[in-house]
Amino acid sequence: MSSSITSAKIPVAAGTTNKITPKTSKNLQALRKSCRDFEAIYTQEMYKAMRKTVPDGGIFDNKNMANGLYKEMLDMEIAKIAAAGKGNGIGEAMYQQMKGKIENKK
Repeated sequence: MSSSITSAKIPVAAGTTNKITPKTSKNLQALRKSCRDFEAIYTQEMYKAMRKTVPDGGIFDNKNMANGLYKEMLDMEIAKIAAAGKGNGIGEAMYQQMKGKIENKK
């Protein structure tokens, strides 16, 4: 999935078109980044909730602040990587819903 947005004519309503300006293109790119960042944070919170359901033990047997911090940082990086690709669709759905507000802004 490519996140680059090019200048093109996009149909706004039947029989009308709206040319995307460089400012609009920049705003759409910022919107896409914000939606992906939100999806990464959402996914991290989901991982955190899932991790609480796993019993203690295994590789991370001892409970100390370093292990907790490591797990949190690991979850955040995994969430960022997951959101950078196709993700789970939340970021894309948000983008599709809100991009019309930027494109039609006067």
